[in-house]
Amino acid sequence: MTDERKSIGSGGKAGRGNRETSPSAAARSLAGGSAVRKPVVKAKPAAQPDPAPVKKTTAKKAVPTSKTAPAKKAAAKKATGPARSAPEKPRLRAVTDEDAAAAAAAAAEEAASRTRTAGAAPLSAGIPIDEILVAVVQAAQRILGTDWESRIATLLATIRKRMNGDYEVDEFGFDPQITEVLIAAVEPLAEKWFRLEVRGIENIPAEGGALLVANHSGTVPLDGMITGYAVKKYAGRNLRPLGADLVFSLPFVGQVARKVGATLACTEDAERLLATGELAGVWPEGFKGIGKPFAERYKLQRFGRGGFVSSAMRAQVPIVPVSIVGAEEIYPLVGNVPSLARLLGLPYLPITPFFPLLGPLGLIPLPSKWIIEFGEPIRTDAYDPESADDPMLLFNVTDQVRETIQQTLYGLLVDRGNAFF
Repeated sequence: MTDERKSIGSGGKAGRGNRETSPSAAARSLAGGSAVRKPVVKAKPAAQPDPAPVKKTTAKKAVPTSKTAPAKKAAAKKATGPARSAPEKPRLRAVTDEDAAAAAAAAAEEAASRTRTAGAAPLSAGIPIDEILVAVVQAAQRILGTDWESRIATLLATIRKRMNGDYEVDEFGFDPQITEVLIAAVEPLAEKWFRLEVRGIENIPAEGGALLVANHSGTVPLDGMITGYAVKKYAGRNLRPLGADLVFSLPFVGQVARKVGATLACTEDAERLLATGELAGVWPEGFKGIGKPFAERYKLQRFGRGGFVSSAMRAQVPIVPVSIVGAEEIYPLVGNVPSLARLLGLPYLPITPFFPLLGPLGLIPLPSKWIIEFGEPIRTDAYDPESADDPMLLFNVTDQVRETIQQTLYGLLVDRGNAFF
């Protein structure tokens, strides 16, 4: 038993071996963490006022302390190993830097992905149907007005009726449904492009026949179409134009002219229209009016020999002078090619500042400001129908109508000012 106790160092102090100057390896292994804690405990009594024990302890243990210092430091490192608060800080910082780098890389990748997605969005998203529909509705309201839905519905109903054959024409070939469609198509041109202003619409009779006599100009006869639009839009009546022979000899134009109510400018047709209570329109200047040079704009040409006055007297209907300002500027006529015009069977071949230089673009009319004024009716029922055979009377009434239109044109030009502003 004694040998066993000595073998484990029972004769000396715990952790101190067998009273020799250095502890044994077994004692160090048995001591564990106490080898670190005992020097710390002994350091406190060393500061106490009893010098003898301190000197004795230090004297006896001076050598072992100096010799066991490396062992104590190693034991201290082992004892503090599991906590490792101080050594773990660099390791934690290294992990944090890696995490930050990874987070930065992930953020950069996400930003690049968003950029690619934003760049590809218009292609992948397809056509924005909602935005297109809103734009179409706004354009329709701006061009056709607030009642654009009813107008489109009317147009569709008209097309449906025509496909079913549910329509009528009169003896002259007039088709009211086609006229409605044409009026709807002309409205944006008249109201938005030409900024049409209509005056004296109350001078058009609400019912019964009347003859509207207007000046003619514009190189291309758009003034007749715009006048018909103004009568239908603001007076609610259909205008039956009286056209020249050339209009009805053209392949497509003649058919359309018949559909919208035009007829040949002859005495018989004019009297028949007026006698049945229709509004007839005539432009006595003819091709001399629309084909005159731009330098002679708003200077009326001859009104013929008074054939329109004769028709109005025989039908006993009033004559309404119509003055049109704005048509002279849509196609300023600066030249003509008579030889080529004769070859094509045309009264003239116009040359404008934009046609034929710009090709089809030169056919776009300039956006001049238009004013149409319907003057006070000139009564013809004060004369007997037989007075239509009196040449001097016809000349006087014709000259009266012409001068009324000419003076009105001068006044309208002053009121309008600049043609394009």
